[in-house]
Amino acid sequence: MTTLLTDAMLGRLTTYLRMCGYDTVYAPDEGLEADDEIREYATRTGRRLLTRDRALAAATEGAVLLEHREIRPQLREVRAAGLELALSETPERCSTCNGAVVAVGHGERTPGYAPDPVSTTVWRCRGCGQHFWKGSHWDDVGETLGSL
Repeated sequence: MTTLLTDAMLGRLTTYLRMCGYDTVYAPDEGLEADDEIREYATRTGRRLLTRDRALAAATEGAVLLEHREIRPQLREVRAAGLELALSETPERCSTCNGAVVAVGHGERTPGYAPDPVSTTVWRCRGCGQHFWKGSHWDDVGETLGSL
């Protein structure tokens, strides 16, 4: 699967891409601010850059320039650039930190905000420890993707 790098203007899109299973680095999370840093990181790590910055896109091989500010048109642009957008049956990436997620066992404890893993499948991020399950946010993202 394609690995991605999104710039500071694409935080919400980053969440959607991660929920679709894409290994997506968000430039601010890596302390990347200057165009040269972002371009070098994309090249060094083999990530495809998604940006709203015309100059940065023009100067970065394989970059995808996104014209819109709103999430639905951005998602359409990403799809038009050849990336598949669908929620996977099993979550793969943490939408917060991009870490890999693993299913929580039935006997494992979960934080108070998470459902009991005996009644609902829950995943835990190996990176930040956040817990995830297919709740209303999952449904909302699926609806948005389905409406494209």
